[in-house]
Amino acid sequence: MNKPVIIGSGLAGLTAAWALAPTECVLVTPGTLTDNAASMWAQGGIAAALADDDSPTLHAADTVRAGAFVGDTRTIRRITDAAPDVVALLADLGVPFDHTDDGRLDLALEGGHSRSRVAHAGDSSGAAITRTMAAAVRDLPSVHTLERHTARRLLTGPDGAISGVEVIDPDGCALVLETDAVVLATGGMGALWPCTTNPATALGQGVAMAARVGARTDDLHLVQFHPTALDVPAFPNPLLTEALRGAGAILTADGERFVHELQPRDVVAAAVWEQLQAGRSVRLDCREIPCVATRFAAVAELCAAHGFDITRDLLPVRPALHYSMGGVSVDAHARTSVPGLWAVGEVSRTGLHGANRLASNSLLEAVVTGRAAADSIRGSDTRWTPRVLPVDPATVVPPSAGAAVDLGEVRAILGASCGVLRDGASLEGAVDRLAELRHDDAGYVAWLVARSALLHPHTVGAHRRIDEQLETAAAQEVPA
Repeated sequence: MNKPVIIGSGLAGLTAAWALAPTECVLVTPGTLTDNAASMWAQGGIAAALADDDSPTLHAADTVRAGAFVGDTRTIRRITDAAPDVVALLADLGVPFDHTDDGRLDLALEGGHSRSRVAHAGDSSGAAITRTMAAAVRDLPSVHTLERHTARRLLTGPDGAISGVEVIDPDGCALVLETDAVVLATGGMGALWPCTTNPATALGQGVAMAARVGARTDDLHLVQFHPTALDVPAFPNPLLTEALRGAGAILTADGERFVHELQPRDVVAAAVWEQLQAGRSVRLDCREIPCVATRFAAVAELCAAHGFDITRDLLPVRPALHYSMGGVSVDAHARTSVPGLWAVGEVSRTGLHGANRLASNSLLEAVVTGRAAADSIRGSDTRWTPRVLPVDPATVVPPSAGAAVDLGEVRAILGASCGVLRDGASLEGAVDRLAELRHDDAGYVAWLVARSALLHPHTVGAHRRIDEQLETAAAQEVPA
């Protein structure tokens, strides 16, 4: 085997590199280590059943419920069972988790959770965890990091198995890394929407690379809108963490509270969107949270940068694309349908999140899948038998020449057709237009998303079809 190549230096990719040691690997990242990684932006923390009144069984039940009961129950149980050990591992590596006065982990309550179970490091938990893992990776002689190198496409041999990765170096020259093992850790695709809390570089590159070589993707229409992004003219939108509502912040529309703030995100986001569509002003009121400016220092700083004082002002909010529940389909070992290709973190579709991710399960998934990929690579044999269904040939579109698409147009199309609410007519128009842009990776991924949404006519979790509701209402009308 050539050295495995890991594409991406967020928490999932870093964990894979760390867990592979002492096996040598190459870590490819378009910036410096951790640059533009969404895991660096995670505010809340990592969910695990650590309290005396909690258990992995309860954590699993909350994950199933938040995911609209369509998640993979075996995956959910496997990952929630691993959660306490993941937190212990991260603490041993040096993550500065917050503790109570008696020395216990300070566990926060977030939406969709029936217990306080989110271990956190202030309100910049993702950065603290990711930086700690990055520091551990930097100390490993087995990890060869190629900074400022951008992966452009995957290469396969006559048998369809991975044979290498084409990357662009800092001078703009293409070079090929020959390998029979690639770990995709490229993150999400939120920057394909006009309003997002994701880094602007999150354009679904991993999905495009994998799909073009025949990897199966699933549930790409299942994307989560965070209900409380700061509604300011910025791209991306600043995120106002779920933990604010867990600490007592309330949502109001024209001054009236309109929703239970700790329901799952899809429910709260839809409620916020309904109020905005009705022309009401939606605000997040954090003023009654004790010591809010010190307890949520990063959020207070974000708000201040846009002219708001978190201790005195009502904060304008709106839903913004936050997370992709779907992605490149993988099994419990992070293996895709393409021999030699693993996918970890947000780019993967594990089945953990169902139709709506439970708050603070993403960093957990990143660590678990990163370790699973590493274990699989170290123990791999000549067989490739992942528990993943074959790819739908209609989704496989090889790369072709063409002009780069206008990202503004792609964002406008997805914002209009694949927003909080969807309908068949808008989706059909989006699929038709985006089919003309599939030569470009951004256009291709947007087409896959819209196509997936069109093929799922029923509402489930974050995928809300208003035409289904209209059809149901029409069917219930009694003829005169």
